[in-house]
Amino acid sequence: MPTLEQTTTETPYPTGLPADVLDVLIVGAGFSGLGMAIKLLESGTKSFLVIEKADDIGGTWYVNQYPGCACDIPSHLYSFSFDRNPNWSRMYSGRDEIQRYLKSCAQRFGVNQYIRVNTSMQTAVWDDAAAHWRVTTGDGATIRARVLISAVGALHVPMFPEIPGMEKFAGPAFHSTWWDSSVPLEGKRVAVIGTGASAIQFVPEIAPKVSKLSVFQRTPPWIVPKTDFAIPERWQKRFRRLPIFTWLLRTGLFWMYEIRVWGFLGKVEALRNRGEKMAVEHLAAQVPDPKLRARLTPNYRFGCKRVLISNDFYPAIQRPNVEFVTDAIREIREHSIVTQDGAERPVDVLIYATGFRATEPLHDTRVVGRNGLDIHQAWKERISAYLGVTVSGFPNFFILLGPNTGLGHNSVVLMSEAQIGYVMDCLRLMRKRGSKTMEVKPATQQRFVEELRKRLAGTVWESGGCRSWYQDAKTGESPVIWPGSVVRYKRKTRAVAERDYVLSNGAPFTAK
Repeated sequence: MPTLEQTTTETPYPTGLPADVLDVLIVGAGFSGLGMAIKLLESGTKSFLVIEKADDIGGTWYVNQYPGCACDIPSHLYSFSFDRNPNWSRMYSGRDEIQRYLKSCAQRFGVNQYIRVNTSMQTAVWDDAAAHWRVTTGDGATIRARVLISAVGALHVPMFPEIPGMEKFAGPAFHSTWWDSSVPLEGKRVAVIGTGASAIQFVPEIAPKVSKLSVFQRTPPWIVPKTDFAIPERWQKRFRRLPIFTWLLRTGLFWMYEIRVWGFLGKVEALRNRGEKMAVEHLAAQVPDPKLRARLTPNYRFGCKRVLISNDFYPAIQRPNVEFVTDAIREIREHSIVTQDGAERPVDVLIYATGFRATEPLHDTRVVGRNGLDIHQAWKERISAYLGVTVSGFPNFFILLGPNTGLGHNSVVLMSEAQIGYVMDCLRLMRKRGSKTMEVKPATQQRFVEELRKRLAGTVWESGGCRSWYQDAKTGESPVIWPGSVVRYKRKTRAVAERDYVLSNGAPFTAK
């Protein structure tokens, strides 16, 4: 098999859609979708397809192309456990290297021939009589599949703020996740709205290039130092020669990150206090001006919002050509932004770094289950899925990285792999029982939701004094975050309990 460096940069994905009924259709070709495809192929299942709306694979690591885009989990942990890469060039890899890794995985495990890019899912309707899903793609084609797996993730649909006059702005304006590289920033007056995970990565990259940069902050994030460094070639050679070293490093990193959850859960207050102290000291070391430090100091508990890592954001906003603005924005005009104090700042280019619609999964897709039930109607009070994977009323439908499976402390790839294993167990159970459909019981799903509510109460995500993307703006609940350790989640998804599901007999399900 070729190594990561030998992987072709061409797009070897075939065109055309199958006319017959597939065993499995996977929507999304990021970490989760590719991992699911690899495991299906390893099990002997070949009647499956992966559709991806973008023109290449990689999910968020292809779509997000803003300058400085990188992962905030170490590379050796933010990767598949079954495909540890000894050649990571940095402790925290950038977007390009992560996407190359995913493309390498797809090629080496032989799943490229099962992927169709430039193919979006518009509607998915369950046909009860035929016991399969009818999926309509963006170009009007239809795909039929016995099992539908959503691997679209949560961090790909941009969130835009509601600011009067946004539509009036006459210059280039774009969201960071849809970075427009055709817009020259050199010598321009640029405004960035937002200081979250994306902004702290691209602001230091663009600050030296622009004539004037105005950074608008609504709420300051907690930022800790980024212990990033280039991984020496001698280390990479050792990793290649003795793969157990990559396993040891990965295991050490896992437990180093895993222990943090006890602070966020409120079980070990000292852990959270230690993180907060580290962030305060980092701020004090990099920002000597006490007035600016005060504006950069959060008034909520450490971990309530996503904790960020950066060594260059604070220095970037103290450059002479950068203005850091904490006054609320009153309106956007054709060529300027006006804050509540009446100050007007001229702007040539406007960049929104305002996050994602994480609590609105599948918002641009119509998924209709049994008896005409639309998933958005099923989720009108709260998005939920049993173990974040299955939804009552939607037979043979599985979600990867679904509701309440996001993490605030560790690598989400670990959660994805646990769910992939769980889905594979579900498919094996269907085959073993000769069942054509499998659907989680409503009572099972509701019990799980109530358990989540109890476990979330008292955690930093619900009692830390902030409003975050983990929370639903309407209900205040946290339908995104997993209120526990990765170890706990892996235990809960280790095996499928048949009592939690209704399996109907009939034409047997054949996928392995």
